[in-house]
This record gives sequence, structure tokens and C-alpha cells, in this order.
Amino acid sequence: MSAPTTLDKPAATPEPGDKTEGGSLAGYLGGNLKQYVMVAALIVITLYFQFETDGLMLLPNNVVSLIQQNAYVFVLTIGMVMIIVAGHIDLSVGSVVAFVGGICALMIMEWSIAWPLAIVLSIVLGGVVGAWQGFWIAYVGIPAFIVTLGGMLLFRGLAIYYVGTTVGGLPSDFNALANGALPNWLGFIGNLDAVTVVIGAIAGAGLLISQIGTRRELVRNDLRTEPFAAFVGKLVVGIAAVGYLTWLLANSSSGMPIVLIIVGVLVLLYSFVMNNTIFGRHVYAMGGNLPAAMLSGVKTKRVNFLLFVNMGLLAGVAAVITTARAGSAVASAGQNYELDAIAAAFIGGTAVNGGVGKVTGAIIGALVMGVLNMGLSIMSVKPEWQMVWKGLVLIAAVAFDIVNKRRSK
Repeated sequence: MSAPTTLDKPAATPEPGDKTEGGSLAGYLGGNLKQYVMVAALIVITLYFQFETDGLMLLPNNVVSLIQQNAYVFVLTIGMVMIIVAGHIDLSVGSVVAFVGGICALMIMEWSIAWPLAIVLSIVLGGVVGAWQGFWIAYVGIPAFIVTLGGMLLFRGLAIYYVGTTVGGLPSDFNALANGALPNWLGFIGNLDAVTVVIGAIAGAGLLISQIGTRRELVRNDLRTEPFAAFVGKLVVGIAAVGYLTWLLANSSSGMPIVLIIVGVLVLLYSFVMNNTIFGRHVYAMGGNLPAAMLSGVKTKRVNFLLFVNMGLLAGVAAVITTARAGSAVASAGQNYELDAIAAAFIGGTAVNGGVGKVTGAIIGALVMGVLNMGLSIMSVKPEWQMVWKGLVLIAAVAFDIVNKRRSK
């Protein structure tokens, strides 16, 4: 009886409507402690750097730069959290970004392929790379750690072979994907970019409607719901965050970054996949209890294969963003990208042993890393000490998760 229940709704990853301790607010907060602590940590770290940098941290143009500089982390983290939830790891994504990004630049500059088609082909190439690795993992049975470690070397070597020196001179329209903003079709509302304001209003309304709809659906089906105070608190904080970010972006010199739209669509899509589809439930089931998932009829080989195909597709997206951001392709691109994605996933609450993790939590983890990078850079902290601080944050996040689990038991 326990296995079908796991497949129906993963016990280790409560839906937004789940509660604990008979619906008490204290019990609910205790059961979701890691999630709220990471949000609080992000707020505290941001305010600390805002104070230490005399207000430079949250200048509108700096916020735009934060989003554009860390877009690749957001994209890779979405795929990485799915991989880790299923009980695997992927060490190759940085090298895949370098390889695919190099081929993308070659297609545009040397093979005379139009840049929109080159983007599509690059993402497909990323999927092919993911299928190659997924085959060895899913159908041959080689551990993902070994396959992706080999892939890290293999695709870095291919990147060096094909790219060699820098491939530059990419079209400005292509580069605008990572560096540009949506055109201001609607003019200004006071000093605010109207397009950004409209998008922010739609995002806030969408958050409100979706959360209310989800809660009503849970009540209609006589399922557990979170305490009303927690529900209202999440809505208030979420809408306030969307509103403040909208205000900052609308005050910037550029407006709504194109890359933020890309990341936002991916977050919505993959949150839906993980929370509302059979595939997502199977991923959680495999990470939570693999033998039970297999006995319950989950096609684990197929799920593992698709997970790495998906990771390859997202690495292709990240490769396009990275290449557009730099305006050129180099064989050394993507260095340590896999570590950034893994760290963001763990900081955002993904369990080391799999079975637990959320896309939104991983994005929060990526934001923590991004804020640390920018804040320390503004304060002129040397790169080696930036690495020290990021390492300490990662260890602290994982240690907190482990200690919290031991206390709950």
C-alpha cells in the first residue's frame, strides 16, 4: 500500500497545501523550516550587503546585472535539482556549455546559419549530449557520477578542439538575448518602464490566482491545506517580492531583461512538471525509495534517460545564454558551472540523498549565490575569499538540513 501512495504524491516533498501537527502554524513552520530559513537567509544577506555597500547592492542597474550574470545558474539549477532529487549528480554541464556554446558560435559565424536556427540546433545538440550520457546511465547501468565525470573531460576536449581560439563578432540581436531588455512599446508611467510594470502586474496577479486556485482545489477534494496564516503570509511575501523587483527593474536604464523572461518561463514550466505530472511524481518516488518505485511499476530506466536528456537541453539553453552574454565563444567557458548549479540546488533545500527538492527552492539557492558574488565583488573582496565564503555557505546549508532532519526523527 505504501508504494502507490508514494507515486500518487511524494511524502518527502509536500505540496503547497500540506500541513503538519493537525494544522497548527508552529507545526507547519517546523515541517518546512529549511524552506523558510533559506528565504530569510536571502533577505538577510541582501540587506547586509545593501548596508555595507551604502545602498549600491539594490541599485536598479545592479539588480539587472545580477539577473543577467546569474541566468546560466538559474537554468542549470532547474535541471540539476531534478537530477539530484532522482538520486544522481551531473558533473559535465560546465563542459557541455562550453562545447555547445562553441558549436553555436561556429554555426553563426562560420557555417552561415541564421542565429535563430542556430539557437534551436544548439539546444537540440544539448539534448543529444544528454541522450548520450543518459544511455550509459539508464540502460548500461554505469553510475551517473562516472559517466558525467567522463563527459566533463570528453566535452571539454571537444570544446578545445572545435573552438580553439575565441569565436567572436556574434550578431547584436543574438547577444541581446542575454544582455538586452524588452522594447518599451508602452512608454513610461512616471519614471517607470510601462512594459515592465505590466509584466510585473501580470506576474503578481498570476501568483495570487494560482495560489488561491490551488488552495480551493485542495479544499474541494478534502485534502490537507496549510494553516491560513501561513497561506496569507506566503502570498503577502511573494507578491511584495514581485512588486519590489518590478519597481527596481522598471527604474533601471534598460527595463525588463529578456533573459529573465526566459528563466521565468522555465521556472513555471518545470515547477508544473515536478508538482503536477506523472513524470514528476516518478522522479520523487525514485529518489525517495527506488526499490518501492520499481515494484510499483515506475519505468526507472526511461525516467533516468529522460532526466539526462532534459539536463542536456537545459545545458544547451545555458550555453546559448552564456555565449550571448560574452558576445563570443571560448573553449574555457563554463568553468565550475556544474559546481554553481549543484551548490544552488543544495542551498535551496534539495536533499543530498535525493527524494526532496523544489525548483523554486533551487532558484532561491541560486539567488543566494548570486547575491554573495555581487555583494562581495562590490566590496572589492578578492576572488579567493569569495570562494571561501561561498564554500562556507554551502556547508552551512547542508549541515542545517542534516541536523534538522535528525531532530525531526
